[in-house]
Amino acid sequence: MTTYLIVAVLSGIVFGILDAVINANPLAQRLFEAYKPISRTSLEPVAGIVIDLVYGFAMAGVYLLLYASLPGDSGLLKGIAFAVIVWFFRVVMSVASQWMMFRVPGRTLLYSLVTGLGEMLVLGVLYGATLTPVG
Repeated sequence: MTTYLIVAVLSGIVFGILDAVINANPLAQRLFEAYKPISRTSLEPVAGIVIDLVYGFAMAGVYLLLYASLPGDSGLLKGIAFAVIVWFFRVVMSVASQWMMFRVPGRTLLYSLVTGLGEMLVLGVLYGATLTPVG
């Protein structure tokens, strides 16, 4: 349980750092101009930190729940498989919806797909390297 709590908090922190790097860099700022008319003009750092920590706890917990069902003989392979699954349901489906509903440049959607995969792989490797179910 202690390992889960530590990894969940760590993954929430990693989530927040990766989100900041992915969304605040100059390339992202140019690519995300399409969202400017509907974007917030101020940040909510406390809410962002809380949300990322909740995501960390949820994703670490779901990883542990799915552990036995994930393909692979090692934690690392299971973590990568989990990352790809989460990437599909979190990122790919969101990007597909944005493509269908909004006029967003293809390069912006591609950036979201690629960076989302990278983010999920980092988290999946973290879980695979540190978490195994007890019992």
